[in-house]
Amino acid sequence: MTEQQVQRRLAAILAADVVGYSALMQRAEEATYAEFERLKREVIEPGLSRHDGRLIKTTGDGALAEFASPSAAVRCAVEIQESIASGRSSLKLRIGVNLGEVIVGADGDLFGDGINIAVRLEGVADPGGILMSEKVYSEVEGKLEVGFEDRGDQQLKNISKPVRAFAVRAGAHGTLIDRLSAAPPLPDRPSIAVLPFENMSGDPEQEYFADGMVEEITTALSRFKWLFVIARNSSFTYRGKAVNVKQVGRELGVRYVLEGSVRKASGKVRIAGQLIDAITGAHIWADQFERDLTDVFALQDEVTVAVVSAIQPKIIQTEIALAARRPENLTAYDYYLRALPQSYLATREGLAEAIRLAHRALELHPRFGGAATLAGLCHMRNVLFNYADDPQFDRREAVRLSRLALSLDDSDPDTLAAAAVISAFMVGDIESAPEMADRAVALNPNSFGAWSARGWVCRAAGLPQEAVQSFERAIRMNPIDPLLHPSFVGMGIALIELRRFDEAIVAGKKAQRQKSSYWPAYCGLASAFAHIGREAEAREAVARLLEFDPAFTISAFIARGGQSNAKLLIEGLRKAGLPE
Repeated sequence: MTEQQVQRRLAAILAADVVGYSALMQRAEEATYAEFERLKREVIEPGLSRHDGRLIKTTGDGALAEFASPSAAVRCAVEIQESIASGRSSLKLRIGVNLGEVIVGADGDLFGDGINIAVRLEGVADPGGILMSEKVYSEVEGKLEVGFEDRGDQQLKNISKPVRAFAVRAGAHGTLIDRLSAAPPLPDRPSIAVLPFENMSGDPEQEYFADGMVEEITTALSRFKWLFVIARNSSFTYRGKAVNVKQVGRELGVRYVLEGSVRKASGKVRIAGQLIDAITGAHIWADQFERDLTDVFALQDEVTVAVVSAIQPKIIQTEIALAARRPENLTAYDYYLRALPQSYLATREGLAEAIRLAHRALELHPRFGGAATLAGLCHMRNVLFNYADDPQFDRREAVRLSRLALSLDDSDPDTLAAAAVISAFMVGDIESAPEMADRAVALNPNSFGAWSARGWVCRAAGLPQEAVQSFERAIRMNPIDPLLHPSFVGMGIALIELRRFDEAIVAGKKAQRQKSSYWPAYCGLASAFAHIGREAEAREAVARLLEFDPAFTISAFIARGGQSNAKLLIEGLRKAGLPE
């Protein structure tokens, strides 16, 4: 066939295949063959006819069909699966749907990647489920009474580029609810299962140590209320089995799986762990820890903190990236996730956008405490960073939103931590704020955010030594987080109040290196340099500070809040030559 003779067209392709067909044929060859023929005759072919589909070909255990529109293809797929689930057949199908350009053969057969992708999607679909490409999803989303679950990028066999896929799940009327598959749907928040760690020591007595590690990590993760954690009883059913992480994710209804191993030899123990996206199979984090095996329980605690503090920010980063890719029909949690990176920018525009997105999340879910907390913190930063057009409005809003979050859940560590900071800096309550911060770290001693908040509260309350210890704990738990600069600044200011000026300069420079546009770093550096007589460096820090905040004055800085117990910081700023 010459190039001029090649006919191409855009088509929606449906590929269907019987689950476990080979095993069924081995057990009951004639009965299986007859049942599939009946299924084609009574369910598949009438469904194609009703939705204007054309049967391209059938194989021993599957069928391939073409439709004029993606909506028709998905409606037909849903109808077929529902018919089977209602008892019309003992067989189960997997169905893949793709929209793509195809080559039309002389006999009407179709060829090309448009076909191949549909077949490959069918191969990785859930039993009784439907998996479609992003092209199909973009055409049918919002047009059908079914919901969709983002399965992420799929690396399909013999397809060069990953294909982003979406699974059909329960719709507005529950049309495809659990009847199609026993697998639970993904929760509306990040979800994780911690699988039993493999004991590689060759010593059965070490099973208790590996199991203890898993229990400790599971318990620590469960303290993060924004995270859905599978209980150990379910996770431990996979002990001793060769597992497929994607299958585990589907069976348990989780996006993330943490797996690991423990090896003990010569008085040492090596623990390896890896966090995997169960939808795509991608590795998000991996590390290993080697320690002396002396105090088993202390070792478990130490490794638990290291693992949890490493994977928690990785999950948040991954969830933010996922939310940014979702084009429309965002949930309250999606808006919250989109607000987070805007709040991290710490710019006037970033904080304004974060507040807008957080309030949109609250409109969709009025009892979403996390969104109220985030908006409150952004209003507080508007005041402290001198971004607020009406500082009193932002101050009141910070307090109002913080109290709203507390009324929704006063036992959430993140809510308590944020409320403590807002209370200390916006209200000047340095008596009850430390108590709230203490409650936050007691509820979740693995939370970087809670320890960092406690550092700021103790600094405002005139407890610089406690502040330094809290910041050190936070930084130790999260040593490579790109958002450590506020903690370094807080530590530096607390060190100034302890007259440890050289250490304060080290902390300030770490903050500066991590984010050179974060002006509070220059505030601490100017004061510390001035205290030890390094006048040129103090003036340079002042110049940088005034670049970012030309209206900076010491009196305005004090009025913004939280500086009543920062006497040496203020004294150093005066020595550095900042305007009164």
